Amino acid sequence: MVFAIEEINRDLVLLPNITLGYRLYDNCFNVAVAYRAATALISGAGDTFTDYSCTGTPPVLGIVGDPGSTNAVAISRMLGIFHVPSVSYYATCSCLSNRRDFPSFFRTIPSDVFQVKAMIQIIKHYGWTWVGAIASDNDYGQYAIKSFIEEFNKFGCIAFSETLPSVNAKARVLQIVNTIKKSTARVIVVFLVEEQIILFIQEIRRQNIRGKQWIASECWTTVNGLLNEETYSSFGGTIGIAIRRGEIQGLKEFLLQVHPVTDANNNLVSQFWEDMFSCKFPEKMNNNSSSDPVRSRICTGSEDIKSTQTAYSDVSDLRTSYNVYKAVYALAHSLHYLMSCESGKGPFENNSCADITRVQPWQLLHYLKRVNFTTQYGDRVFFDENGDTPAIYDVMNWQRDNDSSVKIETIGLFDESAPAGQELTLHEDKIFWNFDSNTPPRSVCSESCLPGTRKAARKGEPLCCFDCIPCAVGEISNYTDFWSNPRRDQCVLKDIEFLSYEEPLGISLTTISLFGACVSAAVLAVFIYYRNTPVVKANNSELSFLLLLSLILCFLCSLLFIGQPLHLTCMLRHVVFGISFVLCISCILVKTIVVIMAFKATLPDNNVMKWFGAAQQRGTVFVFTVIQAVICIIWLSTASPVPFKNTEYQNSKIIFECNVGSITGFSCLLGYIGLLASVCFLMAFLARNLPDNFNEAKFITFSMLIFCAVWIAFIPAYVSSPGKYSDAVEIFAILASSFGLLIAIFVPKCYIILLHPEKNTKKSLMGRTAPN
Repeated sequence: MVFAIEEINRDLVLLPNITLGYRLYDNCFNVAVAYRAATALISGAGDTFTDYSCTGTPPVLGIVGDPGSTNAVAISRMLGIFHVPSVSYYATCSCLSNRRDFPSFFRTIPSDVFQVKAMIQIIKHYGWTWVGAIASDNDYGQYAIKSFIEEFNKFGCIAFSETLPSVNAKARVLQIVNTIKKSTARVIVVFLVEEQIILFIQEIRRQNIRGKQWIASECWTTVNGLLNEETYSSFGGTIGIAIRRGEIQGLKEFLLQVHPVTDANNNLVSQFWEDMFSCKFPEKMNNNSSSDPVRSRICTGSEDIKSTQTAYSDVSDLRTSYNVYKAVYALAHSLHYLMSCESGKGPFENNSCADITRVQPWQLLHYLKRVNFTTQYGDRVFFDENGDTPAIYDVMNWQRDNDSSVKIETIGLFDESAPAGQELTLHEDKIFWNFDSNTPPRSVCSESCLPGTRKAARKGEPLCCFDCIPCAVGEISNYTDFWSNPRRDQCVLKDIEFLSYEEPLGISLTTISLFGACVSAAVLAVFIYYRNTPVVKANNSELSFLLLLSLILCFLCSLLFIGQPLHLTCMLRHVVFGISFVLCISCILVKTIVVIMAFKATLPDNNVMKWFGAAQQRGTVFVFTVIQAVICIIWLSTASPVPFKNTEYQNSKIIFECNVGSITGFSCLLGYIGLLASVCFLMAFLARNLPDNFNEAKFITFSMLIFCAVWIAFIPAYVSSPGKYSDAVEIFAILASSFGLLIAIFVPKCYIILLHPEKNTKKSLMGRTAPN
């Protein structure tokens, strides 16, 4: 921090003619001390105030720190009240991104939200679904592990989750280590702060626990002194997330300028010097020191610090220090923006600018939100709406160097701003795994089920823990139109089933349909040829011709039920069926009425036939048929039948059928046919005993009895028939009823016409037999 401030003060472009000052406080890893230090900074404790200083610039405009998340939470609430900006370089708790609670907090280290994302990406990359987690009991650890568990549970299961408290840590460490030993999880994520991880590593090493893959948070990934020969056996191969490394030119030379001075208020440098050179300054010598041969040496202050090689002067791996450097420059740039404000174009009341001699922290806070600059080393610095900096992490690996010494190697990068799916970059050839064959470990509660088996959850255990049992039929895939093969280890296309012309059933029904149509056509030809004979004339030749034509249509309409359903055939099959059968039944009904009226007309003084002549008969048939046509038109215009792939009736097959669309329309169509058939049967039944040698009413009664019986039996058979057999049942009903009408009504007539022409006379037809 001091180096950065002195560098800025020497800069002729950034803050010209402005000299920055500073005050340094140690938080001593204590919230109360940190809070007291922050209060002292903003209140100017120890300063002598004048009237001018009370109305001028406050003692401190901005604060760099606190590094600890718990401390930062405490002091940032207070600083937010006074609108004093603070820029932390190491507080990562995601809670600090809450702008309502921490309106003046910023940081140059990414939030734990992004650290968790980086860890999740690594874990997903290696397919680890069974993971343990350990965290500190402070804000840093608890918010981090909560976020981690939420993200990890989306694809994996937490084997155990443990918290290490700040007090009674030794006993709790023993419990956690026992949990680790019992757990089958081979991957363990650790969110511990430096002072806790040291204790934890010591216990793991003491119990010689090996075979675990550790995932380290940025708090301890690169801490000096943790990785050594003693810890390597247990922690070698650790993968960790680290703050992005930076370079600061001139920092090493600056650090080596340190020199002890006699200052009662600041003896920190003297203590450092004594530890560095294992000596004591004369004024600190006492009797106890003389008994320590190392500490008995007297510090002269002229020792050569440049000849030492320690962590103090090592600037090869600047991470936290680089964040401090960026934090200082962020405050400096915000002050520079404030100073560069043009009069009348300012952001404050009446477009005013801040007075640099009387600047207030809240004014600096306004500009800090808009900071956007690039350091001289090429790193861009800015803050988002939550005060967070862009998330870029190095991915580190604990491994041995070529000389067998232990080192921390950079093996990858996580850049949150990269395109989706490309945030994580790993150099697999650089990674060391502390396992046999130097390969990534597997960490799953249960191994994947083999082909032909499926998961079965274990009661009381996480979803990742399961047994493998043989698949039920069709449970290999949930893809539409697919099914499992007999071995149940791969998906195959489902069979599509419909009544086709190529299969034996379809061929048989087609043959019978065509045969029935041909027989009807042959009967029609016979009737036309013998149209002038008494048998044909007596049976109303015009109605007989129309009836035979309708029967031909009835036979042929069954062909629409065979073949792959199309939109056109689905609409036509029931329409043609319905109209053909209504036309047929209408003709039979009119013939029945004619028979009854013809008998009534033979009675004295009865001219009823003149009211029901040929025109009326044709009109009656037309009206009955038009009613059915109207029903069909309404049905087709509201909810017409459409082809439908039924995947629910049979799992292993797709039933390709015609969906009737409207059950009401289909019911009206069948109901109307049934109504006409019932009326026709009733009238024919009542006229069955009319005294006539050739009583057609008897044949009509018998034909309608067959018709009604067939269609009554059709309903339960149709409902219970699966797949294509439902169409076959409907075709059978059509053919059976059509053959019943054809045989019952026309076979007796053809028998007389063709085999007994001597009976085809008016005398034979008009003969009477005495009733019994």
